[in-house]
Amino acid sequence: MNGAHDMGGMQSFGPVQPERDEPIFHADWEPRVLALTLAMGATGTWNIDMSRAARESLPPARYLADTYYEIWFDGLCKLLIEHGLATAEEIEAGRPAGPAARLKRVLEAAQVRPTLSRGFPYDRPMADPARFVAGDAVRAREMNPATHTRLPRYCRGKRGEIVAVRGAHVFPDAHAIGQGEQPRWLYTVRFAAAELWGDDTSAASVCVDCWEPYLEPAGEHGQEH
Repeated sequence: MNGAHDMGGMQSFGPVQPERDEPIFHADWEPRVLALTLAMGATGTWNIDMSRAARESLPPARYLADTYYEIWFDGLCKLLIEHGLATAEEIEAGRPAGPAARLKRVLEAAQVRPTLSRGFPYDRPMADPARFVAGDAVRAREMNPATHTRLPRYCRGKRGEIVAVRGAHVFPDAHAIGQGEQPRWLYTVRFAAAELWGDDTSAASVCVDCWEPYLEPAGEHGQEH
């Protein structure tokens, strides 16, 4: 998915300006959006990668104009409408127009702390051995999928080196479109900054976590669209 969210390596967005003593939330409605997003994710109606994809597929003008939690809210609304849990009119009005929809499960108040404390691990066992090992020279595939991917545009088609094998994890590209977890091996790949952006850069290198389907041996160079 080539959207406005994938802005790594793009210019003219200005420098990153960290806010001194930044609060966790900047407005009273922000923790409510976080709570709603977590609560709806816990129903099992969609998964975390579907949630990411909903945010990433917002119209570019809206995505770039929204604040962080406005993006979360817009993505949540999109999912609610797509899954028939609410209409745009109900969201605008702030109240339901009919009976509540049935959900797979509900996150009760008493379950919140232990559920969040446990976390949501996405590592999985894998029968097949990893294709690559640390030190291998690889190339990120040329790919422009219409759906969710975690491979940044700036490293596609670029050569790098495997610096760590991170085990097998849920493959987000499949998970986001309802094709199951399809776990794949995950690697940390170091790309020389000059490989990514040419010699006119002040950076030394960039490390990117890449699932195995994103990579090919450096000697191969196919294209996927």
